[in-house]
Amino acid sequence: EIVPAGRPLVVIESMKMEHVVEAPESDEVVRVWVAPGDTVREGQLLVEVSPAQGASAAKESNQTLASHDRADVARLRERRGYLNDSARPEAVAKRREKGRRTARENIADLLDDGSFQEYGGFGVAAQRQRRSEEDLIANTPADGLICGTGTVNADDAEDGRARVLAMSYDYTVLAGTQGYVNHKKTDRVLGVARRNMLPVVLFAEGGGGRPGDTDAPVVAGLDVMSFASFASLSGLVPLVGIASGYCFAGNAALLGCCDVVIATEDSNIGMAGPAMIEGGGLGAVAPTAIGPIEVQTKNGVVDVRVANDVEAVDAAKRYLSYFQGRRSSWQEPDVAALADVVPVERVRVYDVRRAIDGIADRDSVLELRRDFGVGILTSLARIPGRPVGIVANNPVHLGGAIDSDAADKMARFIQLCDAFDLPLVSLCDTPGFMV
Repeated sequence: EIVPAGRPLVVIESMKMEHVVEAPESDEVVRVWVAPGDTVREGQLLVEVSPAQGASAAKESNQTLASHDRADVARLRERRGYLNDSARPEAVAKRREKGRRTARENIADLLDDGSFQEYGGFGVAAQRQRRSEEDLIANTPADGLICGTGTVNADDAEDGRARVLAMSYDYTVLAGTQGYVNHKKTDRVLGVARRNMLPVVLFAEGGGGRPGDTDAPVVAGLDVMSFASFASLSGLVPLVGIASGYCFAGNAALLGCCDVVIATEDSNIGMAGPAMIEGGGLGAVAPTAIGPIEVQTKNGVVDVRVANDVEAVDAAKRYLSYFQGRRSSWQEPDVAALADVVPVERVRVYDVRRAIDGIADRDSVLELRRDFGVGILTSLARIPGRPVGIVANNPVHLGGAIDSDAADKMARFIQLCDAFDLPLVSLCDTPGFMV
């Protein structure tokens, strides 16, 4: 018999481990000196071989190697395939009908090409007592939570400051609800973020606790540390939340812990969804009636309002850039335009945004909570190249007086700048506090 190069000649078992003796080249077995189960000693002759001759031996060797395919590797490739959007065309089609991208598409757009390292992708819903393994693998990939590390703005960020943790609930998997496995994944990756001081970007779309999981005994869920762990990162690392579509219950709880909330026009944010509201005896309410964008921008829940998923990801990248160090290049503002920003007449109102644009690098200003506490403007910007925070009184509203909402807005923004060592620029023009 001819044994191709690299194929096993003899397998020796020692301490429950198998040691393989391979053919150094294509060899013909002349004689086998041992039998299965024999005890052997060091230096003992086990098998006698001689080099195989001729093209027929090489041909047979190639054919044998070509037919050698590992089943476990094939299974791994198959499992990985289930994580791709292409494995669930119907779910993707439903997203397209709503003009939406998939969770994986959003993460791919957020992170630099090739930088994503996924955690827990092979997890499935904890429902083996009522569903088959094949069903769970095909229909609950990653248990509805895609998470991992990657880099954002790596070409512009200072060394070591581009890496982030990205998390996205997948609305196409059990409506983005929070199950046993994805809570465990959340706890794990938040620990990674804390140990490595990584900013967190959360795509929050879906509901809260999932009642259909059966594989783990749950009484009160007091062992679930996801919410406390997420909240404990506040002030340590930047927390960016993106709401698009329905964001209720547990998803909304995590979103509310973020430093900045970016929301799309079709977003609905509420601590209770329709089922909980109706269950509480408050009647049937359409999901689109709960926390629409018009409400959540005016009450200060939403910091940045955008049109769609694409703009949301762009805003997240821009926000993160202010916490990634100085920029090596910038465009100076038109300083000459500042000359007539403030009118000669002291009682005449003016557009303070022109003043901000006149001192900040061009196209570097990101205003937060624009429609809330309008007596104060809060913006992130660069001067020159260095990230700063800017607070400015707005003379158009109450003559620049600071009311309750404006004070809340300014205090929260100052806390943000203080937590991450951003210098604060104050454009002060106010008669004082409203009483």
